[in-house]
Amino acid sequence: MSELPAYAWLLLGVAAFLVGFSKTSLPGINTVLIAIFAALMPAKQSTGALLVLLIVGDIFAVWTYRRHARWRVLLRLAPAVVGGLLLGVLFLALADDSSVRRVIGVILLVVVAFTVWRRWFAGPAASAATGSPGPGARWASIGYGSLGGLTTMVANAGGPVMSMYFLAARFPVKEFLGTAAWFFAMVNVAKLPFSVGLGLVTWGSLVLDLVLIPGVIAGALLGRWVASRVPQRVFEVGVLVVTVAGAGWLLV
Repeated sequence: MSELPAYAWLLLGVAAFLVGFSKTSLPGINTVLIAIFAALMPAKQSTGALLVLLIVGDIFAVWTYRRHARWRVLLRLAPAVVGGLLLGVLFLALADDSSVRRVIGVILLVVVAFTVWRRWFAGPAASAATGSPGPGARWASIGYGSLGGLTTMVANAGGPVMSMYFLAARFPVKEFLGTAAWFFAMVNVAKLPFSVGLGLVTWGSLVLDLVLIPGVIAGALLGRWVASRVPQRVFEVGVLVVTVAGAGWLLV
């Protein structure tokens, strides 16, 4: 920590603020903060440090939107997410950091393109399929759930993928944020023991997190204020924009 220059602390503070803001207002923006952490810290250490901050943000998100989750959707996603997590472990064992970033960036762009087509060009029935128990919902759950599990295990980057899933389901803002809050709270807590066992979460990273947690809290409080006032259409466009921007960042 003492080796970090002043500009690094400033950027980490901004990233911590974005952690909280993304959890309570604009999911998908976390690809930007992932890039900040990875640029300032060794890749593995950044993953562990960021995971703890994400869990802190999850606590605020769950508390804020605890009554708005769609549990049937979460249960439908569970098997595919577990499979994606295991695939992510295998992928990490075989791929280098550069390949990981580019593969995730390509996945995100493909998911965005598919979601835009599904949401605005394939008609209301196709757009709403993920919110129903039919075949469309089943295949969407498998596809998005697997990719969400893979990307969150590899780089804490599952937010944009799952944002596209919830966006395609036409969730209202609070149901979107509530379902996402419970989803990532459970997934991130499940990842924590593995991260500790792999040495990704250390006493040093916990001290760093302790310094940055106030930024997470500030971002979460501002995000909650923004989410209660943003129109549905603006929210949906914002999710798409930050997801595309984050995917492009990972590809560069």
